[in-house]
Amino acid sequence: MMRTFMLSAAFAAVLALSPTVFAQQSDHGTAQQAKAMLLKAEAAVKADKTKALNMFNSGEGGFLDRDLYVFCANTGDGKLVANGNPNAKQLIGTDARALKDATGKPYGVEVYGAAQKPEGQITKVSYLFSRPGSDTKPVPKVSLVTRVGDLVCGVGYYK
Repeated sequence: MMRTFMLSAAFAAVLALSPTVFAQQSDHGTAQQAKAMLLKAEAAVKADKTKALNMFNSGEGGFLDRDLYVFCANTGDGKLVANGNPNAKQLIGTDARALKDATGKPYGVEVYGAAQKPEGQITKVSYLFSRPGSDTKPVPKVSLVTRVGDLVCGVGYYK
């Protein structure tokens, strides 16, 4: 009888917490989650660059989580070699330095500028960009960007 009571009490505790837990979940990633994904991406590039870029582009390995995804460009020519946003695959192969947001802000220059900083230093770049999904309206975004070898990679979160 005691065991049944303990299970019932545990079940009641889970039910009591459930509304709080589910209310905290969101379709949007946070700044902390973006930084964690960026650090994971950095480790993946260092382990196997080709495999990492393939995972970033396909969203495999946890590199597409809600509206968080990885993008990377070459530090030499600025060409985008990875973009995990399903709505922006057409940007792969373009020069990141030429990217502008909906207001005309040349955010690509700032993203590429992170490649000129010491490896591992994270730069924040703010601009407007569309989230992955059906709504393509540009919204405020902050990307955390860092140099990893001969790449500059970033993960952004939407505000």
